[in-house]
Amino acid sequence: MKLIIQIPCYNEAETIAATLRHLPRKLKGIKTIEILVIDDGSQDQTVRHAKAAGATHVLRLEQHAGLARAFAAGLNESLRLGADVIVNTDADNQYVADDIEKLIQPILDGQAGLVVGDRGVLSVREFSPIKRLLQKVGSMIVGLAAGMQIPDATSGFRALSREAALRTNVLSNYSYTLETLIQAGANGIPVAHVPIRVNPPTRPSRLIRRTSDYLFHSGATIIRAFSMYRPLKVFTIFSGLFILAGFILGIRFLIFYFQGNGAGHVQSVILAAVLLIIGFQTFLIGLVADLISANRKLNEEILYRLKKRN
Repeated sequence: MKLIIQIPCYNEAETIAATLRHLPRKLKGIKTIEILVIDDGSQDQTVRHAKAAGATHVLRLEQHAGLARAFAAGLNESLRLGADVIVNTDADNQYVADDIEKLIQPILDGQAGLVVGDRGVLSVREFSPIKRLLQKVGSMIVGLAAGMQIPDATSGFRALSREAALRTNVLSNYSYTLETLIQAGANGIPVAHVPIRVNPPTRPSRLIRRTSDYLFHSGATIIRAFSMYRPLKVFTIFSGLFILAGFILGIRFLIFYFQGNGAGHVQSVILAAVLLIIGFQTFLIGLVADLISANRKLNEEILYRLKKRN
């Protein structure tokens, strides 16, 4: 059984050595442990420090592509290197490396294909009250989209079986955490959550620089992933809202009409007709999107088989 610990990096020269130093070299049930550092176009000495600290492999991206792209590149490289289990952790030593043993256990036991480390976001002292609330609400929304309970959706400390990694396709350019959970739920990949510990922060988060930006990007990721994997459900909900609004306005006009006051409420009829037309068109878009989704599933299956063959 081969474990590859992948670490996406961007200008982490000050922390990468400490992160690698704490990683385990032996684990029960694992024959070989290798460390893969994905350099996301760093402009400092990240690569040199990583190699000096004992990184087994270093994958260098030609230019800075973002966390999601680096994570995806790491998965593909780990699969190419023959990983049976892949653990993803952060380069800033945010997560306690000793918890990797707990993280991979559900995979070794055959109970899960994806395991996410649960930081217990409501009890993390470094998080502000607003951030704790946003993390909790966000996890609930992602859980609804994925069809499962998710205590910590944004945790980057996670483990994947080879099978789960083969079926994971990251499309977002911002973050992989939310999209991969929704994708796992849609693909029927068993997901487990284990409590993990965190180290004191070494620097401010580069992903969440402003709350407004984070909410915008995360919301867009959730909507896009949800629409991609459950298009008919999403478009039916929006369609139903438009049709309901149009129906209410139509009933309102009829009430005035039978009371003899219909002439002054013609605008309600016009708006009701517009809303009903939009509602039916939205539903038709949902049907088309559902057909496209079926084609996407076939493409994903082809991609899965190509990855597995290679």
